[in-house]
Amino acid sequence: MSRESLKQDVNIFIQHKRDGKVIGEYAYHNVTTNTGKAGLAARMGTATNAVTYIGIGTGTTAESATDTTLQTEITTGGGARAAATVTLVTTTLTNDTLQLLKTFTFSSSFSVSETASFDTSTGGIMYNRKTFTAIPVVSGDQLTLIHQFKIS
Repeated sequence: MSRESLKQDVNIFIQHKRDGKVIGEYAYHNVTTNTGKAGLAARMGTATNAVTYIGIGTGTTAESATDTTLQTEITTGGGARAAATVTLVTTTLTNDTLQLLKTFTFSSSFSVSETASFDTSTGGIMYNRKTFTAIPVVSGDQLTLIHQFKIS
């Protein structure tokens, strides 16, 4: 009897715009949290725990599988956790990747340095987390984040 293993690969893509012009683009591989793995397993058998929100923050402590929250989540100034546009996209096989896309438009200044995916607008299950070199945003800036969960 052969066994196939199911793997999940999570990637983050960020585009930074100021005055309508792209001033930075970034790509990262990130950590799936333990609660995220359990939430994804539950999602396979139920209609609950859907991954539909993206949060950002200013925390700088490296991500870990045991994380359950962003270190310093932004809750004001256009950076509050928000519902993403959720689609299935093709990476290798048809519809093998869950994609969350969210554009944040800022009304305050922050040094954004972490992001995560969640199942609710507050609290809830954090499925993944990534820290990165701070991206300084000012009022009027936009960050478009794409979180991709590839199943292979």
